[in-house]
Amino acid sequence: MLGTLCSSLLVLFASAVVGQAVFALAGRRGWTPIAPAVGLAVLVALSWASVRLPGEGTSAAIVLALAVAGAAALALRDDGPDRAPPLRDGLVVLTALVLAALPFLLEGRFGIPGTGLNPDLSQHLFAADRLANAGSERLIEHGYPLGPHSVVVALSALGLSLVEGFNGLMIATAIAACLTAMAALEGLSAPKRVVGALVVGFAYLFASSHVQGAFKETLQALFLLAFALALRELVRRGASSAGGPRALGALPLAALAIGSAYVYSFPGLVWLAGTVAVWAALELADAARRGGAGEAQRLARAAAPSALLGLGVLVLVLAPEIGRMANFASFETFDPRGAGLGNLFNRLSPLEALGLWPSGDFRVEPGGGAAPAAVFLLGGTVGVAALGFGVVWSLRRGERALVAALATAAALWLFTLLGGTPYQESKALVLVAPLVALVCVRALLTGAPGILAAGYCLAAAGCAALVLLNGPVGPREYSPALAELRPELGPGSVLVLAPAELLDEQHGRDYLVWELRGNRVCVEALRAVSAFSRPGISTQVVIAAGDAVEPEGVLRNRSTASGPGPCPLIPDGARADPAPGD
Repeated sequence: MLGTLCSSLLVLFASAVVGQAVFALAGRRGWTPIAPAVGLAVLVALSWASVRLPGEGTSAAIVLALAVAGAAALALRDDGPDRAPPLRDGLVVLTALVLAALPFLLEGRFGIPGTGLNPDLSQHLFAADRLANAGSERLIEHGYPLGPHSVVVALSALGLSLVEGFNGLMIATAIAACLTAMAALEGLSAPKRVVGALVVGFAYLFASSHVQGAFKETLQALFLLAFALALRELVRRGASSAGGPRALGALPLAALAIGSAYVYSFPGLVWLAGTVAVWAALELADAARRGGAGEAQRLARAAAPSALLGLGVLVLVLAPEIGRMANFASFETFDPRGAGLGNLFNRLSPLEALGLWPSGDFRVEPGGGAAPAAVFLLGGTVGVAALGFGVVWSLRRGERALVAALATAAALWLFTLLGGTPYQESKALVLVAPLVALVCVRALLTGAPGILAAGYCLAAAGCAALVLLNGPVGPREYSPALAELRPELGPGSVLVLAPAELLDEQHGRDYLVWELRGNRVCVEALRAVSAFSRPGISTQVVIAAGDAVEPEGVLRNRSTASGPGPCPLIPDGARADPAPGD
């Protein structure tokens, strides 16, 4: 618990300091709650740039420490009256910290999140282990974006485990999402701002990704939300006007785009580029409506210096990553002929992105859980009405950045629907969920009767609570030993004997078969006499008792006839239910 808490607070503090320095360079005086998101994007990029130096995690930790120290010196030069975060932001941080840690607190331990719901985090732990030891593996070789992994490796150099590092990063991401939402809720009372920010930061699908350890989606959703709000702030401050330091006004946008590339590779840039394109079209159209073509041209000329400078910074920083991005384009997740479902049971309803989905498991279809189908339909209907109200309210007040981000998200979701896989569709819905929540909450809290706003917030919070209360937590620590054993097991059946506590309390069955996927695997509880207790077993693996799941011994039964044996084959695509009926 202490390691995870330290990890999350370290990431949050460093992100806030670096992000505030970026805004200071851009000419922004005073504290902005978008700063942690911007700073985290910078830290992700710096970590990946330095983790491959000699010393790996130690080098990355040193580079990050120097960056934070330099950023602190720059941020402290701000003598504005509001350079420190207000008390309400501190309340958001504390509340979000408890909510983000809720699955661990309910399980009574901190461990690998999502085990039993989505075993995907184990391959990211393996990649981080290889990065920390100057090694290589599938994700590293195929251009997979590894910025978040590099942050975790830097944290491991401070004595934190990889599991603590990933958990801390995910908790810090959730807190930063809540803080970012605060930037759009100005003018409301402090209680309304806090409640609204928490509803946005724990939007239903965002919370669902958080509890399953899907850190890439939560990070990219954070960067998209922050990008839209930083663009909004840029317009409000007139930072696009030419001359002086205001030419640096787009630096926060460039930082978020850089971070997106190192978290989500080129697809992350597509989301942000689409947002800028739609926003620019809306702004120019409005200018032309007000003052004709001349006014639109004046606006474009005024925006050019900061836009070109921001684009130049982006291209310069990302140039070394272009080769990896091109390599990543052929990664298996983009193949529409693949399994396509990932850890899903079926295609997700787009209504889930509206946040009113009364199920503790986002994969459950309407009527498949405790709530009847009519309740899901009611939630979807209310969500559509709230979103429609929010979009109209935003457009009437000239809030084009948020609407542009929503329009881009809708177009990209439609693209994945027509040419992608259900798994890609689900990712698109996760990325837009906080934006949808913000547009709804902001309009309802400002322009709707109090009872309607309170009802929406309570319903959205209740749905998110169902997810957080049902978040599974796996083993306490991670070891790459099982993944390293995987290719050595051969074609026969493998019997894994594990401590009963691991199987009964830590979702160990799903964890074990996924770590040994690609083989025929059975799992049984470890007993005093258990040698080859099933006929036809060619290999027996005994799991040692302890926090990390490691093989204590591997026995080969050479008397077993060749053949597949009794255990089921665990394919790479069996993430939804890796241990069916075992």
